[in-house]
Amino acid sequence: MNGRPLRTIVCGTGFGRFYTRALELLPEDFEPVGVLARGGEFSREHARRHGLPLYTSVAELPEDVDAACVVVGSAVSGGPGAEIARDLLARGVHVLQEHPVHHDELAGLLRAARASGTVYHLNPFYRHVEPVRRFLDTAREVRRRGRVLAVDATSAVQVLYPLLDVLGRALGGVRPWALTEPLPGDAEVAHLAATAQPYRVLQATVAGVPVTLRVQNQLDPSDGDNHALLWHRLSLAGEGGVLALADTHGPVLWHPRLYAPRDAHGRLRSTGPGTDHLDEPATTVLEGTLPPSHREIFARVWPEALARALRDFAADVRAGTDPLPRGQFDLSVCRLWHDVTGRLGRPEIIRPERPDPWGIADLHETTGKS
Repeated sequence: MNGRPLRTIVCGTGFGRFYTRALELLPEDFEPVGVLARGGEFSREHARRHGLPLYTSVAELPEDVDAACVVVGSAVSGGPGAEIARDLLARGVHVLQEHPVHHDELAGLLRAARASGTVYHLNPFYRHVEPVRRFLDTAREVRRRGRVLAVDATSAVQVLYPLLDVLGRALGGVRPWALTEPLPGDAEVAHLAATAQPYRVLQATVAGVPVTLRVQNQLDPSDGDNHALLWHRLSLAGEGGVLALADTHGPVLWHPRLYAPRDAHGRLRSTGPGTDHLDEPATTVLEGTLPPSHREIFARVWPEALARALRDFAADVRAGTDPLPRGQFDLSVCRLWHDVTGRLGRPEIIRPERPDPWGIADLHETTGKS
């Protein structure tokens, strides 16, 4: 390819529209040359707006396509994403595929990429979001300075795979792991509750670290992208304190472990020798991790995160990197995800009313009025 931009198509126009925007941020690495979709009105308008031809099958693609972003659900969500990726790899097209993908499909795609001399990346996406990146960078420093003693992790089932991906990266791997069955509910507690318990709780060991995992195992089949109480929340308790990702898009918090020495009579001391560490803030927000607005997440944060994933992908394409070594971690996360979801069972079907989101100003209206 002699250093020229990779001629790239985007398959899918749902989340795929964010990939189109991300490609436009990287003109030195990528040249968007088409959209592959089923040909509906939205897809036609999306392709027209970006000045791209619309294709409806892999067979229609021109011969000079170098790479593809496959942003179409695979078998785990009832879609043909894996088949599209496999057909592209067979044509010698490098593939970056959006998660999730079943373990067996992923293993087959990695083998197909190696056989065709192409690069295949699975993109769990959220590891590239800036606050998550900062969390992972700091988690490495926490591990360097001492042991991780415990993890508390919370997620919605829709985004459970990327939570496990981030967890594995924060711990330096996922093996060995073991899981309990979800903790059983209590009839008396459930009887007294005004609403059903949305979370199922598993105890686990991941990479040798004790983990408590809470999953909102609920899904509205007609609106699967909505109705999560939160997306990702992750806390690593280390020997020196707790590093917390408060939510997917920030902030990242550092809570130094509280320790006060005792005097000769056993009383806690807050002054004098050996107490300088008590001047540290009880909680610090890591610089650059204050959360943006949801509108900014759609307009800036997500395309920038995808651009990071695409840069890594382009670098591997230019280097001719073997896809299998990188894929081993993704395969392990897929197995862990399959293990967790198998124990959780089918999500509870919910059909909630459309929520009325509250802004911070709404909460301030009642401040001081009680």
